[in-house]
Amino acid sequence: MTFKIKYAIYIVLVFITLYSCKSISEKQFDNGQYNSQNYISKVWQSDLGDGTYTNPILYADYSDPDVIRVGNDYYMTASSFNCTPGLPILHSKDLVNWEIMNYALDKQIPEAVFDIPQHSKGVWAPAIRFHNGEYYIYWGDPDFGVYMIKTKDVYGKWSKPKLVMEGKGIIDPCPFWEGENAYLVHAWAGSRAGINSMLTINRMNPEGTTVLDEGQNVFDAHEKHHTMEGPKLYKKDSYYYILAPAGGVENGWQVAMRSKSIYGPYEDKIVLEQGSTKINGPHQGAWVTTPDNSSWFIHFQDQGVYGRVLHLQPMQWKENWPIIGRDFDSNGIGEPVLTNAKPIQGKNFPIMHPVESDEFLNGKPGLQWQWYANSSVKWSAQIPGTDYLRLFTISQKEEPNLWNVPNLLLQKLPAPNFIATTKIKLTSEWQTSGKKGGLLLMGKTYVYVAIAFHDNRYWVQQVSCINANDGTKEKIIAEKSLNSNEVQLRMIITAPNAKCKFSYSENGSDFVEIGEEANAEKDLWISAKIGIFAISEPNVRMGGYADFDWFRITK
Repeated sequence: MTFKIKYAIYIVLVFITLYSCKSISEKQFDNGQYNSQNYISKVWQSDLGDGTYTNPILYADYSDPDVIRVGNDYYMTASSFNCTPGLPILHSKDLVNWEIMNYALDKQIPEAVFDIPQHSKGVWAPAIRFHNGEYYIYWGDPDFGVYMIKTKDVYGKWSKPKLVMEGKGIIDPCPFWEGENAYLVHAWAGSRAGINSMLTINRMNPEGTTVLDEGQNVFDAHEKHHTMEGPKLYKKDSYYYILAPAGGVENGWQVAMRSKSIYGPYEDKIVLEQGSTKINGPHQGAWVTTPDNSSWFIHFQDQGVYGRVLHLQPMQWKENWPIIGRDFDSNGIGEPVLTNAKPIQGKNFPIMHPVESDEFLNGKPGLQWQWYANSSVKWSAQIPGTDYLRLFTISQKEEPNLWNVPNLLLQKLPAPNFIATTKIKLTSEWQTSGKKGGLLLMGKTYVYVAIAFHDNRYWVQQVSCINANDGTKEKIIAEKSLNSNEVQLRMIITAPNAKCKFSYSENGSDFVEIGEEANAEKDLWISAKIGIFAISEPNVRMGGYADFDWFRITK
């Protein structure tokens, strides 16, 4: 072989190598970054980059947030209801920029119950605490009781759930340790317990693994603060404080109660209300301090179909009472602020956000994704070394729609306005009709755009299901034939009510609208969710899968 031929082959090999590396690099760049660190959202950012921030800090459904500080790090968890993995763990250095970095709960128990979607049930209002070198999370399951899990490594594996207190309607627990004494404050769900608007404290063993008594009621909110729930127990100076929302999710207020005895009697005062602002609620949250001992409060605001989005409020103390937000009308009660100086100044912390887009590197979904029920290894291949996510077209048995289907892979809506696009390749083995996979906006009423196989051809469909929770059947709104089994699907979401339009592209650049504009609708107690799925009609031959090359959230 001559030198020129050898040199030409060398040049070709170098070019192929560089091109391959460039392709991988470009794919990684398209998603910003595929681990959770320093991901910058293209559709919502609270940090204004000048030492200030705007609310919401997260325009996503992190219901019932609780936050702690350990050293210079902040950790947050929130309700996850029936979705798994559950109990998301978010991390921040400045209370404004957050990353999702773990989940504490792999599967919900009893597993047989939560293998099927249990809408509005499951993990309610958790409390996270750091005690004796360990992280603890307590939550109430309204049908089974109070559970606890713990770990020494917040980034690692958590323990299996321990049932601390069995019973129906025991919700929103929060632990408190003082010396060798351990306590648990909680509220009651009227739908299960027959009472509400009552706060109760139980003694626990020092390990916090079981309650030791029937409990003692410490505050009756019926006359002044109806629907009180979500209590958090703290101690400052010589006072015990319970902070709790009342008045309901959409139009309520925050109450502070204080006493020099943990069992009361407690004085009470409203410390945060909507007042003259447009921030309704404001509802359940957490008090946290910075290293310089300034106080801050994170709470949620109900935004309907978008869920319960998170706000950060400054918090001052006056005559041993907190004032959350700003007292604009000088009535002694704080109101939520829309913008404010960041809690920690002079630190060059990176702007970041929980991950939204995903390139499915190594064949796995990112941390933003949750299944609709306890997951199964049978639903997805997740083979290391692949750069797509393969979902198998699992049969939905005799279900009339997707409401009780567990293998839906979903994430929170990330902003009022955004575009979601995915690239999908559907393979129907044995040329069997009744297989499909697509891009879904899930709620009590849901819509999706999908690629389907029937009559020996591949089709793109826009499908709707009105009042899915009532067992209604899906309706195909529009359908067009495709030239292949690969297509890009797109959904455009716009405020104020998450209206959505649908389109598809066979060449990756020219998108064609399909179907009609639809209105999103929230699920039970959670936002609408966006995501992907693969499904098979009942009673058809098994075999088939949908390969999702990527999923991207853009403006």
